[in-house]
Amino acid sequence: MTLKAYQKAATWAESPRQMEYRLFSQVTLALIEAAKADPKDLSARVDALDWNRRVWSALSSDCSQPGNGLPAPLRASIISLAIWVGRQTSAVIRREDDIESLIEINRIIMQGLIPTSAAASAAA
Repeated sequence: MTLKAYQKAATWAESPRQMEYRLFSQVTLALIEAAKADPKDLSARVDALDWNRRVWSALSSDCSQPGNGLPAPLRASIISLAIWVGRQTSAVIRREDDIESLIEINRIIMQGLIPTSAAASAAA
């Protein structure tokens, strides 16, 4: 089975919430690995930082669309977080702050994407 076929099959088996969780887990793992690198070695960190910023930028863009089905307050919160992530990423690149806060915000989002036991029971 080719990688493209596997990816296509995976999207059929996952809910959007599960796909978002998987994306956040992958980008957060990349940030965790980047955090282990020397802060002065930007080349070892920039790919993960850029990927994380692009994920948040895509979320922000999606939330700004009029047809987005999320409640307006949630969309506004996601857009605000995306702006913060952009600023925080720049601070990390300038070595004015550490990468841990970006990891923590992603972990919080991941916790929110985990289905509650009631929702998991209803889905079964």
